[in-house]
Amino acid sequence: MSQYAHDKIVPFADSNANKKEQVVTMFDSIAKRYDFLNRFLSLGIDQGWRKKAIANFGNQPLKHLLDIATGTADMALMANKRIHPEKITGMDISEGMMQYGRIKIEQKGLSDKIQLVLGDSTDIPFENEIFDGAMVAFGVRNFADLEKGLSEIYRVLKPGSKLVILEFSQPTSFWFKPIYRLYMEWITPTIGKIFSGNKAAYSYLNKSVIAFPEGSAFLSTFESAGFKQVSQQKLSLGICSIYCGSK
Repeated sequence: MSQYAHDKIVPFADSNANKKEQVVTMFDSIAKRYDFLNRFLSLGIDQGWRKKAIANFGNQPLKHLLDIATGTADMALMANKRIHPEKITGMDISEGMMQYGRIKIEQKGLSDKIQLVLGDSTDIPFENEIFDGAMVAFGVRNFADLEKGLSEIYRVLKPGSKLVILEFSQPTSFWFKPIYRLYMEWITPTIGKIFSGNKAAYSYLNKSVIAFPEGSAFLSTFESAGFKQVSQQKLSLGICSIYCGSK
């Protein structure tokens, strides 16, 4: 099993279900309001973060891109628009989230190009070395086993491929930290409860960010999974980071 504290952070402390089961329940329950709350709570900044993350794939043509923790397919749709892979497979453990993603994909006439499948990061349902790029946006915190998840991504990537991860991190600025803490501990869960009816989901967001092994600790885990040329780019005063690694 993985050694990281965040692997044990769960949405519902009084539940006997494991982390994967709890995360599925949580996302299924907030799926309807997920996109709206993402834009609202980040003031729309998350779209810029996603664009910067996807830009790390550069101009190299991609035949088959894997989007792990695809959710409502925001990243898959943006990647299609910006870097034009021949095919994109989105994978998530929440069927509730993906049903909204499929609606968006169908509305844009992209059902032949973007497919969403049910799957778990610790046991990715694909053969070795079939993708030439992979990405995870705000999903690695939800992995039940971080090391196993990264190793599985490494397994399904072709040599020379890149993994791009977009994830929350904690700001280090002396003046900004208390503002960020207030927003994450009080404002985010309150707004989340008002619009989604699920305060626990947005309290979990903050707890999992705090427990996540960010920065050099995550880069070390990245390398342990086999990835080379690992890097971190901090965005928006450090509240979000882009991590990249190559196979």
